[in-house]
Amino acid sequence: MRWRLLAHWVLLVVASSAISLPGVFADGVTPSEAKELRDEVRKMFYHAFDGYMQHAFPLDELRPLSCQGEDSLGGYALTLIDSLDMLALLGDRERFGAAVEWISRNVRFDIDKTVSVFETTIRILGGLLSAHLIASDYSTGMKIQSYDNELLHLSVDLAERLLPAFDTPTGIPFGSVNLLRGVDENESKITSTAGGGTLTLEFGVLSRLTNNPVFEQVTKNAVRGIWARRSKINLVGAHINIFTGEWTQKDAGIGTSIDSFYEYLLKAYLLFGDEEYLFVFQEAYKAAMRYLHHDPWYVEVNMNSAATVWPLFNSLQAFWPGLQVLAGDVDPAIRTHAAFFSVWKKYGFTPEGFNLATMSVQRGQKSYPLRPELIESTYWLFKATRDPRYLNAGRDMVASIQYGARCPCGYCHITDVESHKQDDHMESFFLAETVKYLWLLFDLAVGPDNIIENGPYKYIFSTEGHFLPATPEMSLINEHCSYFGSFCKDEIKHKYGIIETSVGHQEINGTQSHRNSDPSVHQLKIQDSFSTSSVIKGHCPGLTHGQKFGISYIVDKEDIYSSEASQPHQHSVSGHTNPSSKPTQKNDNDSDNIQVIREELKVVVHLSDNKDGGDDGDGNQGIQKDMDAS
Repeated sequence: MRWRLLAHWVLLVVASSAISLPGVFADGVTPSEAKELRDEVRKMFYHAFDGYMQHAFPLDELRPLSCQGEDSLGGYALTLIDSLDMLALLGDRERFGAAVEWISRNVRFDIDKTVSVFETTIRILGGLLSAHLIASDYSTGMKIQSYDNELLHLSVDLAERLLPAFDTPTGIPFGSVNLLRGVDENESKITSTAGGGTLTLEFGVLSRLTNNPVFEQVTKNAVRGIWARRSKINLVGAHINIFTGEWTQKDAGIGTSIDSFYEYLLKAYLLFGDEEYLFVFQEAYKAAMRYLHHDPWYVEVNMNSAATVWPLFNSLQAFWPGLQVLAGDVDPAIRTHAAFFSVWKKYGFTPEGFNLATMSVQRGQKSYPLRPELIESTYWLFKATRDPRYLNAGRDMVASIQYGARCPCGYCHITDVESHKQDDHMESFFLAETVKYLWLLFDLAVGPDNIIENGPYKYIFSTEGHFLPATPEMSLINEHCSYFGSFCKDEIKHKYGIIETSVGHQEINGTQSHRNSDPSVHQLKIQDSFSTSSVIKGHCPGLTHGQKFGISYIVDKEDIYSSEASQPHQHSVSGHTNPSSKPTQKNDNDSDNIQVIREELKVVVHLSDNKDGGDDGDGNQGIQKDMDAS
């Protein structure tokens, strides 16, 4: 198997320098080769995981060239926590159980460390919650008999220590917080849109597991704070002042600093059933496709005027086709993935930045830090279409990583995709996401035998690749039941206490840390500047979504939208949560009328306010996008 991968890697290295959309793919991956590739990816995971455990543990991350470790986030075995659900996915009961036991006994968060709210949430909190939900449930097949919710208790402790970051006038959190002392008085008041708006899944799951609404409420308020300050054309910028609400960087895009804001809007709806997230996603997605999409690429524009400011493909954009699959907009996803993969084919990896004007690597953005986004989209598109081109793409990716990034003790960052020079660093997300999506891709081709495809639940992946179950406990409470007339619990006795939802900002920089045993945790005031959906019972057909949710503009004084800034693109699609089903062949006359029903979660996502395919409000006829990859 290794020699075949080497042959493919050599072909990638000597590929033509003239970039084009790939029309010819490598020889098709056979079922037996798919099984070999799946086993190869498994070996990749253990080469990196064992290297970390032998040479870096309990430090945060591995230096795979020098076979040493480094603390990069908080000094609490980051890579081990980030790898927990991958061990469970592989069915490695022994190492999963040993890891959970060690973390339960040794990890503490009462430490004097200032950490990123975003990174700590998606890597640590998400890793702990996903592992807790696996270890505590017999139906997952990975139940640990001696487990007594230790990871959940750690999650609560950590989340409470992150809460001071949310005590701001806008509700948008600080970017960093000290786990022992709260927010430093000199902490920057500028944060990214992704950093402030990509926390809802992890905090929302924690609220549902503890019956404590505060965690979910602060993150929902953060999303509201960002969305309320969008431009009149429904675009958001990259960086914002969390005290004044003014945008400090007004470049709108789907990549760096914004990417996962879009991702969590849709996924929060799919996991929690909260229509508010769906409404915001509908509006945000339509604006992105109208102003950012230059088929098949995406550019960055001024959020007010939609004038192009940066014709660049950056590697974080590569998650977008996968998100489009979840939304049911598969046709543009196929075209964009082909464009993005053509960059990989040219260099053997995707650089951090690729200039669309010169069709070359952007100066200063030549590295490939083992990112998973293009692989993630490859998995979702194969799941949606079963097109063998995505297995071929996956094979090329395995070959590139095996023969370009493999190091003595793990896998190295690539500092220059043109020279393939290696760097002595391996991010924890390589184990949490990159190899996970590769393994899922080939396991799906073989005939899936894993908790994701054959387990007791449907799962939503976090932006760090941690899988969270779409169970009734997650979705059929509070907002969801109030919309659809289901029974809602009245007063719940909260295990961890109920926190008031009014706001006070007098002690933002002096906020103390929060612990289960510390009564100060119940004194934190949380901003709730909008009417919440939890008080709405039943349907309000006379109200628009904007009126129903109380979402309005906070106009930027430089908001100078011109209706002639850009020509619209038509996108009216129906979403689905069962992308594994093959697309149905349709006649040309019928292709515009296809509606993909989400059979497994029983919801239909309409990305147009006009649900019957009529005029979409811009004078364009709504188009139902065909799932057919051909």
